[in-house]
Amino acid sequence: MSAPVHHIAHFDLDSFFVSVEILHNPSLKGKPVLVGGGDRGVVAACSYEARKFGIHSAMPMKQALQKCPSAIVTNASRSQYSHYSRWVTELIAERVPVFEKASIDEFYVDLTGMDRFFGVNSFAQELRAHITRTTGLPISCGIASARFIAKMATNEAKPNGFLAVPPGRETAFLWPLPIDKINGVGEHTAQLLRSKGLYRIEDIAKTPLELMIAIAGKWGESLWEKAQGRGSTTLITDWEQKSISHEKTFEKDSNDTEFLVQQLLELVEETAADVRSDEKMSGCLTVKIKYHDFEVTSKQETIDYTVLDDVLQAKAKKLFTELYQKGRPVRLLGVRCSHLVPISMQMSLFDQQVEKLQLYQAMDALNDRFGKNTLTKAAHIRNTKDDKTEDANLK
Repeated sequence: MSAPVHHIAHFDLDSFFVSVEILHNPSLKGKPVLVGGGDRGVVAACSYEARKFGIHSAMPMKQALQKCPSAIVTNASRSQYSHYSRWVTELIAERVPVFEKASIDEFYVDLTGMDRFFGVNSFAQELRAHITRTTGLPISCGIASARFIAKMATNEAKPNGFLAVPPGRETAFLWPLPIDKINGVGEHTAQLLRSKGLYRIEDIAKTPLELMIAIAGKWGESLWEKAQGRGSTTLITDWEQKSISHEKTFEKDSNDTEFLVQQLLELVEETAADVRSDEKMSGCLTVKIKYHDFEVTSKQETIDYTVLDDVLQAKAKKLFTELYQKGRPVRLLGVRCSHLVPISMQMSLFDQQVEKLQLYQAMDALNDRFGKNTLTKAAHIRNTKDDKTEDANLK
């Protein structure tokens, strides 16, 4: 019995942040637009008009403005990015059985088997049109037998286009493309491969596997497999269900609000560090309180995707203030980060966000190496010898 033919669709919102900005300010359409921080920041996203000047994401803003002095810099609709990401997610979830939210602006959909009922390509194009009609956002789509080929097809279809790679035509699509079209092949790897005479994907495919491994190790083996048109079809579908949480049970019940808030902030730090170590961002925060009589209450709120301590702590304090019944002794506090998606550097490239992320990651590394409390914020230091900690999943 032959293996089933897989149909993996990849959807990518075109210049997502720029598109949201244009929705809120139509006068930006057709102009070189840069989304990001000030002179010391970097470009989080840029319009196609700006790209014509050689500008790209993660470029220092100062350098981008030198390339295009007339560029318009904005992030006025920053608070709306998470809203639109969730909206598109809901539209996809309503129409397909299996999907993966790979980042805030891209999705994989498994359409395998749906070709028995209607055309896979026509279904994907209708879904793409439905998203644009409903949200006003342009979105590109690629379909192929493996997820990496679908993503490459999407990149070739941009902007606002559609491209299907029929089963059996994988190498016909891949081989003419330059090697740096393969996802994950950066400039360093591309230079290494070119130095060995490998310029197109076909060159990799026709190089003996043993030689590719000698050139680039395990990554060389992966590149060789991809050049043959073979890749994963597995989707990670638990993005919304998965969560990371921590709880703290106190040796003595407490109604000291200052103490409780301090413990809450420490829980947020610990949870956020775990989220960062998993290379994720959180889109929903939950605070849980168990009182002395074992009554449990909790409150959650969707948030702009983030992994920064100060942002999560401010939200946690707000939720605690709304939830806590003053005067009641508390036995346990808990914090949960959910709606996790892969960390997107774009979401941390505004203003000083990238510096904050790097600072927190540096603190995480030191705490991992020398002990959990090697570095902590001075405001959180307090005698906690009378409480004990219990890490568990929130129920």
